[in-house]
Amino acid sequence: MRGVGDSGNMLLMFTYLNPDVRKRLIADGKLTRIDAEGRVIDVDQPEPPNELAINLMGPIPLPMKLPGVATTVQWFAAVRSTELRGVEALASELNARGGQHLFAHLVSPLAVNSVLVVGEPGDNPLVRVHSNCLTGDVFGSERCDCGPQLAAAIQRIESEASGGYLIYMAGHEGRGIGLWAKAATYLLQDSGENTYQANRSLGLPDDCRDFTDAAVLLKRFVGDKPFRLLTNNPKKLEDLAAYGLTQVTREKHVTGVGDWNKRYLNAKRDWGHGLAEEDLL
Repeated sequence: MRGVGDSGNMLLMFTYLNPDVRKRLIADGKLTRIDAEGRVIDVDQPEPPNELAINLMGPIPLPMKLPGVATTVQWFAAVRSTELRGVEALASELNARGGQHLFAHLVSPLAVNSVLVVGEPGDNPLVRVHSNCLTGDVFGSERCDCGPQLAAAIQRIESEASGGYLIYMAGHEGRGIGLWAKAATYLLQDSGENTYQANRSLGLPDDCRDFTDAAVLLKRFVGDKPFRLLTNNPKKLEDLAAYGLTQVTREKHVTGVGDWNKRYLNAKRDWGHGLAEEDLL
């Protein structure tokens, strides 16, 4: 590839958009599409209007090193067809305008979820559906337990004889309110409100995350088999059950409790999370 200043080659940076690269990925079985039931459908045929379809790119070997665990997983990137079409249209417009400096705008409308396949999952695999948290997962913030939960989930799944799956959900920052609003809730929490009260002060729901895509991905990778879910959140179980995933056994997932996040975790317990008082000591 020539330098990024060549507008004709800018599209090569986005493999969905270059026809030759896309064909090669499809031929290699690295780019597929699934419907709302997790069934593989023709990636070249337009899906009917108002029907959910998700594009999957992978598997991609991904060596990982998190606190307490070092392993190699198989990574799949997942994005809705509707979002992908919007990005493709924007990319075509930017390319026609020669607006290379504007290509960063492609990131904004594209929520890319991830599936990490750990080991060779068999019957009743261990699963974690993890909501992205920049402050916890990346910055190592101790105001929540997200970073330790992510690392511990990989560690627990990796220790299983047959492995399992971690579904990493983009766009779930702050239980779905986004990073900017999350920053505001932190300031409100520092003034005495708990995490849910702070959301309400901003006129936002307690939890507005959408687990539809997680359910579709689990239908694809786990199918209709039973699985064990690492979670303390009853809403997550209810949401997955609403999409037909009812053979789910909850496994408590408590880690990373500290002075900075005890008030946050107590608020979660009071809201309904499956946490006992002794879990938070």
